[in-house]
Amino acid sequence: MENRDTLIRVEHLKKYFDIKNGFTTKQLKAVDDVSFDIKRGETLGLVGESGCGKTTCGKTILNLYEPTDGKIIFEGHEIKTRKDLAKYRTQASMVFQDPYSSLNPRMTVAEIIAEPLKIHKEYKGNDKALNLRVLELMDYVGLNAEHARRYAHEFSGGQRQRIGIARALALNPKFIVCDEAVSALDVSIQAQVVNLFKRLQRELGLTYLFVSHDLLIIKYVSDRIAVMYLGKMVELGEAEEIYNNPMHPYSKSLLSAVPIPDPDVAKNSHRIILKGDIPSPLNAPSGCPFRTRCQYATEECAKSMPAFNEVKPGHFVACHKVKVKEGLHEK
Repeated sequence: MENRDTLIRVEHLKKYFDIKNGFTTKQLKAVDDVSFDIKRGETLGLVGESGCGKTTCGKTILNLYEPTDGKIIFEGHEIKTRKDLAKYRTQASMVFQDPYSSLNPRMTVAEIIAEPLKIHKEYKGNDKALNLRVLELMDYVGLNAEHARRYAHEFSGGQRQRIGIARALALNPKFIVCDEAVSALDVSIQAQVVNLFKRLQRELGLTYLFVSHDLLIIKYVSDRIAVMYLGKMVELGEAEEIYNNPMHPYSKSLLSAVPIPDPDVAKNSHRIILKGDIPSPLNAPSGCPFRTRCQYATEECAKSMPAFNEVKPGHFVACHKVKVKEGLHEK
């Protein structure tokens, strides 16, 4: 039975792309058997190196990419039919990474924000109510009403991202995927936009999947953190638990690269440098995908993919060398 606190559940989600090379076709397993859930009002941070499948996972959850396999269950109901999908898309939306390319340059700000309302036939035949809703959304994200008739190229990156956020909020969604939503912005603007996301979540009760490679931002916004590597989920747990007690070797290496503001602490910290490059997803290693770069790798790691086990309450790890009970690496 579905937990009432769970807003969205992903079960064994897969997204494969067929890549043609001459007369041969290979499968690129961008998302490979990923499962997790997100509670109402929660932010789940999704992290990993570029190319690990974070963005594809977010887009597949929203059905912007049709899943190859697996289930997406929203508020206890699996998204199966076109009718299910149409309803789901009024309750789930996305803020895209690049505020420069994700806004139509031929449309005014008001037209961009109103577009989802028109597509889903909200305020049909009532232009006055539609315009009032657009102005309300602009005010909510910190845009002035006089900007409504301007075009996207007239705005800064931070303002453009606010336009994208207003568009995402148009249909009063419950769930938003934030795909690297601040990575294209200046550092001085990032904090403003991140704080806007947190305010909107607090006031509107929003639930986020926050995709980012910036571990400092992920730590600030997330309640729980999921770590992906080469299409697989390798670790999942509470944000403080992941930062203070990472168990997967890949998570440890990622977190060792986070800058430490205290020079005395930083001086005594140990940076874990991974050997080699991330393998091609077209030719992924057998067994555990991380084994080619892992100092703990054994023959067992080459033979089978480790199970995604709950090693501590709420802390899941996919690693042969992590004990389920103690949650410690074997010697």
